[in-house]
Amino acid sequence: MQPAWRSPTDADYDVVISSLDDWWGGRRMADMLPRLFFDHFSDTSLVAVDEQGDIVGFIVAFVSARDPSLGYVHFVGVDPTHRGQGLAAEAYRRTFTTLAARGCTKVKAVTSVANTDSQAFHRALGFAVSAPVVDYDGPGEDRVVLERPLSID
Repeated sequence: MQPAWRSPTDADYDVVISSLDDWWGGRRMADMLPRLFFDHFSDTSLVAVDEQGDIVGFIVAFVSARDPSLGYVHFVGVDPTHRGQGLAAEAYRRTFTTLAARGCTKVKAVTSVANTDSQAFHRALGFAVSAPVVDYDGPGEDRVVLERPLSID
């Protein structure tokens, strides 16, 4: 059974943040997802909830305040026990629709240079992947920029 998708609530943040590092195999990721994203971007973000009511995935996205034609995906996560079922791709598809309806004509995200799985996933969704941008997120924090046009289909 496919999960239900909905906007995140305040209570969802505590659930997601308590599982986040485990979903990344113990890697410290919680610092990258402060509560403000759930508080201020819930109208452009989503959580996937299984039949037991457990959160099994999420996407945090927003419309750029500087450039309203640009949507930005900040974070995507899927519970490891639910990976390989298309949840991340579905989260993106739903987010593309939301961002396009708000006037966005393109969407961006970033990932680490070493995360070739993420780069391949994004390419499969139609994203162009940039050459590494040195020190993108500060000294020693190189990233690749992912960009994709949006259209209302």
